[in-house]
Amino acid sequence: MTLLQSWRWYGPNDPVTLQDIKQAGATGIVSALHHVPHGAVWQLEEIQERKRIIEEAGLTWAVVESVPVHEAIKTRNADCELYLENYRQSLRNLAACGLKTVCYNFMPVLDWTRTNLELELENGAKALYFDWADLAVFDLFILKRAGAEQDYAPAIVAKAKERHKQSSETDLKRLHDIILMGVPTEGSITLEQLTDSIEIYKNIGHAGLQENLAYFLESIMDVCEEEGIVMTIHPDDPPFPILGLPRIASSKEDLLHIIQRVDRKPNGICFCTGSLGAGGHNNPVEILKAVGHRVYFAHLRNVRKDAEGNFFESDHLDGDVDMYGVMRELVAINREREQPIPFRPDHGHQMLDDLHKVTNPGYSAIGRLKGLAELRGLEMGIERSLY
Repeated sequence: MTLLQSWRWYGPNDPVTLQDIKQAGATGIVSALHHVPHGAVWQLEEIQERKRIIEEAGLTWAVVESVPVHEAIKTRNADCELYLENYRQSLRNLAACGLKTVCYNFMPVLDWTRTNLELELENGAKALYFDWADLAVFDLFILKRAGAEQDYAPAIVAKAKERHKQSSETDLKRLHDIILMGVPTEGSITLEQLTDSIEIYKNIGHAGLQENLAYFLESIMDVCEEEGIVMTIHPDDPPFPILGLPRIASSKEDLLHIIQRVDRKPNGICFCTGSLGAGGHNNPVEILKAVGHRVYFAHLRNVRKDAEGNFFESDHLDGDVDMYGVMRELVAINREREQPIPFRPDHGHQMLDDLHKVTNPGYSAIGRLKGLAELRGLEMGIERSLY
């Protein structure tokens, strides 16, 4: 039994069509109802309609990514119980439609952070990039967060100050927009609102956020067990504190804490090699060996880091992540499962014809097609050599 080769699709407005995905070789679709406001119940009719569109194209809706966790739950504020009940009802409705694998994250405020969406590589393709000095420029001179300078190495602060001097208003506006793109809201967010959110999480802290995640998981586990749903938490992207916000899914220790703190089978992990691999403290192969029994979904991409910890998203088989070692371990775990583990090529370079198209950052067609082809070949080679 091979892994389930899947592809993320943002719905009918995605510039990559379901027909494109079929040609790429994927059979499973990873999708979500992105038009539903965060915290609202996913209605049966909406879920059924999305499933109908996917199945009429000859594909299967394999994973729901994501059912967003409302900030009221992450901060456990006065509205928390209302949004928890909405979440439980969404899970029931998904299960009624046969959808049993759900991805989510518990990152405060920011779902992901990059500082450049169009880093040009030597071959002319474009990749997503994270640069500490650029983040410091945003933090120190755009957001102007109190005490921010203490969170960066002196060399990064010096570089940020020099870079800020050389930046035009257009440069700063572009950086502002790219970083705020990672805030998962239906509308725009102001710097003042971001500052307020950072202050809330400063008071919650790392331990408090861990407890809020445990509270969320404990509140939905009964429904998950009754309905046969597995939940898969996505690691922090990138796997270290950003803008003073706590991170609780950034390392092997974090992931072990999550599955041991609420030690029930539906409490699982979305194993993202790129997110974990961006941290110099992480060895993705070792992490997979430690938590693989609770991995129900995988994102496979690669990154290449420099001495300062900056990183860009490299070719799927060419980076700091030992993708052979990861795939070998995934294949071994998958052989012990009754149902195949779904994986998708995560992100991809903007390349060839896609350089002239408007695409979702990281989610153009051709770069992911290339990644999926490489990963499929790697899996087949491992299967044939080992079994």
